[in-house]
Amino acid sequence: MKKIIQLLFVAAFVLGGLTANAQFENGDKLLNVGLNVGGTLGGGIGAGAAYEVGVHDFISVGGEADFVTWSYGSGGYNVKYNFISFGGRANYHFGKHFITNDKLDFYGGLALGYRIANYSSPWSGYSNSYGSGLYIGPQIGARYYFKPNLAALAEAGYTATALKLGLTFKM
Repeated sequence: MKKIIQLLFVAAFVLGGLTANAQFENGDKLLNVGLNVGGTLGGGIGAGAAYEVGVHDFISVGGEADFVTWSYGSGGYNVKYNFISFGGRANYHFGKHFITNDKLDFYGGLALGYRIANYSSPWSGYSNSYGSGLYIGPQIGARYYFKPNLAALAEAGYTATALKLGLTFKM
């Protein structure tokens, strides 16, 4: 996890000199990277990325991939969960309708994808893929642009993870 955070800061520094408009527009290309907190079937932490392209002044489409892991137990009874998901996403950007601050981008949308869920219990050697399958879920998020091409990201929803925190790079 430490390596992921270091990579985010290096990428922010390298891409920080590029120029672009902060408010969402048709043709924008956005790369979201960050931490996933909480899984759809429980707790956990992980990492994820999404890529979006603006197809209209208010609409973006793209793909996402996420990983979340968590475990619980005591006294030899330990259960570990792993979730890997990938899919498509579409968002509607509300910023130009309600917000005059060019540094904010509020959006909401849907994601459709496939989740690979696995849990195992080392004490019995048992494992199962309960929870694997298609998922569809809403998301709502916000970006705050520190530079025209670099933003802090917070996104909540019922997609691959309950909360995503990270950075957005506008390319």
